[in-house]
Amino acid sequence: RHTWCMGGISFLLYILLVVTGVLLMFYYRPTVEFAYRDIKDLHFSVTYGELLRDMHRWAAHGMVFTVVAHMAIVFYTGAYKAPREFNWVVGVTLLFSTLFLSFTGYLLPWDQLSYWAVTVGTSMLKAFPFIGAEGPFRGLDSTSDVSFLLVGGHTIGQNTLLRFYVLHVAFIPFIISVLMVVHFWRVRKDGKLARKL
Repeated sequence: RHTWCMGGISFLLYILLVVTGVLLMFYYRPTVEFAYRDIKDLHFSVTYGELLRDMHRWAAHGMVFTVVAHMAIVFYTGAYKAPREFNWVVGVTLLFSTLFLSFTGYLLPWDQLSYWAVTVGTSMLKAFPFIGAEGPFRGLDSTSDVSFLLVGGHTIGQNTLLRFYVLHVAFIPFIISVLMVVHFWRVRKDGKLARKL
């Protein structure tokens, strides 16, 4: 009643994302030739396909919102203070993982909106300190910075789509699942909120 169950709602939305995501994998091929066509087929040819995709998309938006709200409540109540500092770091990592999960999923429809949004996003990574080839304190060249590794070359294409797909359906969900287990364990070990709202 004091947290508005934002952590629990985030978890339930994550479960919904996993279930709808697995179902969407039956209708999607991560190739430049078929990705856009598969999304269109999902909308117009598959029974309840548009509902399935919209459930996945809106659950993703909802998860981002609830994770941010959960972090704000934890900060406002001071529940990040001792002895909960470690769990705060796990929560911040979960927040950034959630945002990165949304970012990787954005390219998968392979339409103009997603293509250019990811072009801008990966170009911004080039200017990131230390890990971008054009950023301050750079020590990497343009073939070894984070943007090149994420895009899989100098231009967005098949390599990018496949990398984003693998990150979106396997790597990041695995990381989030492990972090959630650690997060829940620490909540049980450390206690809940530091004080009531």
